[in-house]
Amino acid sequence: RHGIMRRLITFRCDSATLAGTLDTGDATTGLLIVSGGNEVRHGAHRGMAMLALGVAARGTPVFRYDRRGVGDSEGENRGFAHAGDDLRAAAAAFRQAAPHVTRFYAFGNCDAATLLALEGPSAGIERVLLANPWTIEQADDLPPAAAIRAGYAQQLRDPAEWRRLLRGGINIGKVFKGLWKIVRARSQPNNLATKVTNAIAEWGDAATVLLARDDNTARAFADAARAHVFTTLTIDTSSHSFARAADKQALADIVTRWLER
Repeated sequence: RHGIMRRLITFRCDSATLAGTLDTGDATTGLLIVSGGNEVRHGAHRGMAMLALGVAARGTPVFRYDRRGVGDSEGENRGFAHAGDDLRAAAAAFRQAAPHVTRFYAFGNCDAATLLALEGPSAGIERVLLANPWTIEQADDLPPAAAIRAGYAQQLRDPAEWRRLLRGGINIGKVFKGLWKIVRARSQPNNLATKVTNAIAEWGDAATVLLARDDNTARAFADAARAHVFTTLTIDTSSHSFARAADKQALADIVTRWLER
């Protein structure tokens, strides 16, 4: 194990002061972890802080940060679609804090993966590991069409669901709404999905996609990406944030192997 020092770092993004955490390491490849949603930099269930510690223990320096308006960072939280400047500022802060690093890789989950796919090149990121990229343009409170299809397919294979249907235990109105969403999804373009999948395609072999097998966001991405062939890894879980102990270990193993490529 390497001697790890965890440093708290502040840096500027426009007029705001942002907070970051560096777990030190001697390797010349560094990992930038980008938080998804409105999560602070330690991640759901402290998952990203634990991942960073494990990666740094193998010698790889890891930098995490809170974007504007999240956690310990100042400014207005305008969501991932407006977080490109935050990403570029964090990458610059990482370079300044770890000047021996010559190759910068990045990992993000959900809309952080989407942000990295779209804005990673402008931040000088060379390789990305994109977990459950966000491609959903939500217009209602139903799950994504791909998740509805998967759910219906599973129910049709279950005799108990047919018995529920015959007894009137299934909301037919909700079923029709789901079917209509599936039909509508085939005819309406999803501009975000197109942008994200095309952006990942432009990364070529420098992008790896990681999907939680039974996660709705992952299903929506896989459906949107059918026209592309990406390097894709899968963890057998329904946890979007890889929250279970086995998921955390699987994620750590994947990140470790990916960093060594």
